[in-house]
Amino acid sequence: MMKPRLIGAAVGLALALGFGTGAQAADEPYVALISKGFQHQFWQAVKKGAEKAGDDYHVRVTFEGPETEAMVDKQIDMLSAALAKRPAAIGFAALDSKAAIPLLKKAQQEKIPVIAFDSGVDSNIPLATAATDNKKAAALAADKMAQLIGDEGEVALVVHDQTSRTGIDRRDGFVDEMKAKHPKVKIVDIQYGAGDQLKSTEITKALLAAHPKIKGIFGANEGSVIGVIHGTKEMKMTGKVVIIGYDSGKEQKEAIRSGIEAGAITQNPGGIGYETVKAAVEAINGKAKQIPKVIDTGFYWYDKSNIDDPKIASQLYD
Repeated sequence: MMKPRLIGAAVGLALALGFGTGAQAADEPYVALISKGFQHQFWQAVKKGAEKAGDDYHVRVTFEGPETEAMVDKQIDMLSAALAKRPAAIGFAALDSKAAIPLLKKAQQEKIPVIAFDSGVDSNIPLATAATDNKKAAALAADKMAQLIGDEGEVALVVHDQTSRTGIDRRDGFVDEMKAKHPKVKIVDIQYGAGDQLKSTEITKALLAAHPKIKGIFGANEGSVIGVIHGTKEMKMTGKVVIIGYDSGKEQKEAIRSGIEAGAITQNPGGIGYETVKAAVEAINGKAKQIPKVIDTGFYWYDKSNIDDPKIASQLYD
């Protein structure tokens, strides 16, 4: 049995080294990030960017999200649990742009700065939102689609949701661009598959059955477009429908290389994570007024002609 004096020395050493004692939490500010999910590799890329910023700025970063992007209630529970730990700042990517507002008001009352990332909220509480300009990016996807189908014909959208800012903005960006600049292109349907591959596959099959003249389908996130690819294959329509996607992932990249998918919009997921933590650190250090309200992390169009361009490849993930 260890003598009391030796126990005290061991505990002191453990405290000095920060082994499971909470010493690290005392030394470094704690930033809690709540994402929209973990089901896509996109979120793993965001997490890596956030962790790199944590290392660079000497803050402790946690990153979590629900298993799927349909679990709004679970995400709210995670946000509540994070708030209870009294972090120095919170990063939040909302599944529902309105549902989290009461908790964000609580954070504001407790003087915990909030940085929105990827998907903002319908509130001025977040000091900043680090995200892609999804409306502009989806407008580019619409222009590419119109070009590839000869600027006329029927198209449809498979979108992940109609509650998050990303779902709303990608849908509206695509639809508004088509109406404004491509009047001969008719949007025959918009369906929502929760970013779930299997659900999006079934939606795509139903779309193709109901609208046999469809020339193109836009899948508004990784899970959506993979479902579009699978549904098109199962309906034996590969090569007959122009598919445009969003984000990346191994299967989507392979589909673009093979020509099954025409191309996609890539975001900068690592940059989203990094800029979120960077803005949180600035807020913690009393520099909130220096943070831009919108931190535009950029986007690119990629297809098989430029997928290996170093500038593009650095933003893609498997």
